[in-house]
Amino acid sequence: MTFLHGKHVRANDIRQHYLRYGGQGPAVVLVPGIVSPAALWDRVGRWLGLTHDCYLLDVRGRGLSEAGPHLDYGVDACAHDVLEFARALGLGAYVLVGHSMGARIAARAGNSPSASMTKIVLLDPPTSGPGRRPYPVPIERTLNAVRAAHRGEAEELLRRPDQPPWPEDLLLLRAEWLATCDERAVHVAYDDFHGEDMFSDIASARVPLSLVCAGRGGVVSDEDVREMLHLQPTLQVARLPNAGHQMQVDDFGGFCAALASALGVALPDDHRRVQ
Repeated sequence: MTFLHGKHVRANDIRQHYLRYGGQGPAVVLVPGIVSPAALWDRVGRWLGLTHDCYLLDVRGRGLSEAGPHLDYGVDACAHDVLEFARALGLGAYVLVGHSMGARIAARAGNSPSASMTKIVLLDPPTSGPGRRPYPVPIERTLNAVRAAHRGEAEELLRRPDQPPWPEDLLLLRAEWLATCDERAVHVAYDDFHGEDMFSDIASARVPLSLVCAGRGGVVSDEDVREMLHLQPTLQVARLPNAGHQMQVDDFGGFCAALASALGVALPDDHRRVQ
């Protein structure tokens, strides 16, 4: 059991909540996606805690971090949250990992001259933006899930046959935590997906980048990968052919192997014990 604790810290002038695992080894900060509070990444945190000092963040407007009409939910504010979180905890050098929206936040944070991360790992980042194809997950699908959760009906929605099948424990966890997501934060994230150019962030990244993308779902195309490689020829790329956008759910073993490679560590012999 590598889980240590959940705590709050005041950083970037807001309350930020996080879960910590391991406590030994290199520091890793993981930023989840648009409606994924840190608790939904617990299994990944427990695995990372076998080899790293791992911190899972609740992005503002999600989980137990601060939310409300007074907050800016844009990518710049979220990226600054990450930088100030690491500074507040005195992490020093760390690897920044982001999934989906969290990957775009990580890419933006990586452009800061004050950042102390040594590497960024992008997990299936939305490649939409000005003049580009739209993000393939319609906003209404995401909003319907959040609204159902706010009514106390998330579990019923997630069990419908038109929803992706999740393992029972993860489905219940998702149903429990979806209600903590602010609907306005979803709108702002989707606006940023289509109004902000992530490729410019990749081009100007100050640290090495790795990319892990799904084989299904259409979030990162082969053309997208080629463009990223043109911008960053040293980009390390892995694709999980049997996984969709929620790759940590669809193919946990493959996901762990790809992330271990991106982090430059051997896959722990006991990694399966956290499944």
